[in-house]
Amino acid sequence: MSEKQALVLGVRDCPKPLPWIVLSLQHVFAMFGATVLVPIIVGLPVSVALFASGVGTLVYIFLTKAKVPVYLGSSFAYISAIIFAKEALGGDISAAQTGLLMVGGVYVLVALLVKFLGKSWINHLLPPIVIGPMIAIIGLGLAGVAVNQIGLNGTGSWQSIVIATVAFGVSAFVSTKGKGFFKLIPFILGILAGYLVALGLGQVDLTPLKDASFFTVPDFQLPFRDWNFYFGPEMWAIVPVAIVTISEHIGDHKVLGKIVGQDFLQDPGLDKTLVGDGVATALSALIGGPANTTYGENTGVVGMTKVASVWVIGLAAIFAITLSFLGTVTALISTIPAAVLGGMSVLLFGVIASNGIRVLIEAEVDFTQQRNLIIASAMLVLGLGGAVLQLSTVVTLSGTALAALVGVFLNLVLPKA
Repeated sequence: MSEKQALVLGVRDCPKPLPWIVLSLQHVFAMFGATVLVPIIVGLPVSVALFASGVGTLVYIFLTKAKVPVYLGSSFAYISAIIFAKEALGGDISAAQTGLLMVGGVYVLVALLVKFLGKSWINHLLPPIVIGPMIAIIGLGLAGVAVNQIGLNGTGSWQSIVIATVAFGVSAFVSTKGKGFFKLIPFILGILAGYLVALGLGQVDLTPLKDASFFTVPDFQLPFRDWNFYFGPEMWAIVPVAIVTISEHIGDHKVLGKIVGQDFLQDPGLDKTLVGDGVATALSALIGGPANTTYGENTGVVGMTKVASVWVIGLAAIFAITLSFLGTVTALISTIPAAVLGGMSVLLFGVIASNGIRVLIEAEVDFTQQRNLIIASAMLVLGLGGAVLQLSTVVTLSGTALAALVGVFLNLVLPKA
């Protein structure tokens, strides 16, 4: 049996119990670092993010007829938009969660268009010259968050800089020199190394652990109890980011399809995978969690283990849900110092921005053409310059959202020759 055949069988067949559990735990570890980092940065409950990740993955599996071995975790793309929406309302999450709920609706709408019109219009609307700068803006727009976490804005101590350097250095080293499964969990190893150094330097407050219960219900943030539906301008800063994450969704499924030798965009179909991703994000928003997205780290696990089993992914989702109910785990996560997160954020946000550049390179975008220069230039300046366009008392476009729409517009109207 060839390697490709083994992978295809892995999609349908359940492995033996012990390997099944081990493989599922590998997926949990691969997604854990990034999934918990997002809610920590934006100020949402970690327990809810873990719960939403697991439930969202199970929903995705159900809606795609258990044909795609994909794990869903917290998306980095919405970080800056969520922070903006929260700060604009004085910490209230109403605009952020309403916006993420609308993002889920956008996914479902695009899925319906794909079902009835096909997929070709997506490539026409969102070519690499639009997607590349958009991804770069998301990463670069978060640069200030990382700098503030470390204290490199003039407020930090030498301990903070040392801790951040260790966290960053270990993650970078493992990413470049790590072998096997270690190469798939650089974020976890970086956080662990930074945490141990912070502990040695007396920079960790362990008080939350003393008060934590072993078992506790996730801190769900429910509509009409903790937040209300809000359709003001702050909410609209989040919705256009769906343009980028839908493109990421398509790319991740293409890569996974190459690994297992199947075309998931045909079977079960892009419409079904988009609905699965969108419904998972909407459910997460309703309980106070961040947006969900397909995880490249788990695609790496599939490539390494040569087992692309939906059974394995499903058990990983159940493990994540179980972790969300362990109060000691979420309390331990809450003790991670800001400097550790800062060191990780330098790497993570930088990687996001660099991936935008990679999109342009891989697509061989020709910047000797004035058309491409104009699109990229306009998007970068508007996205990073703090531009705000108030269309009405209800709709305001700013930063990332404005850059995305301007990029789509210029791509459609500027002549290609």
